[in-house]
Amino acid sequence: PVFAGMNGSAVENFSCVIYNVSFMNCTWQAGRDAPGDTQYFLYWQNSKYADEMECELYIKDENGRNTGCRFQNVKIETEKAYFLVNGSSKVSLIQFYDEYIELYKI
Repeated sequence: PVFAGMNGSAVENFSCVIYNVSFMNCTWQAGRDAPGDTQYFLYWQNSKYADEMECELYIKDENGRNTGCRFQNVKIETEKAYFLVNGSSKVSLIQFYDEYIELYKI
């Protein structure tokens, strides 16, 4: 199934901010029911034809869990970008979160 994973394990409050033209920070919170060992990974795609890129510099919380990402040298090529955050845990399957964001809204 497309939405495999434990309910409440996907990230929440996902948002991104672009600043100084070419830098972008994205942040999120761990899912409220995600197991403690859940680790999240962010991928984004600038356009349908661009390669998917994983975060290069994760922001970590006090437990070492990825809760954000800093991107450098961001080039805005389209109006909408695709973001995907998936997760892994030894305890259970983690739901993914994905969203198309209109970059002028960021």
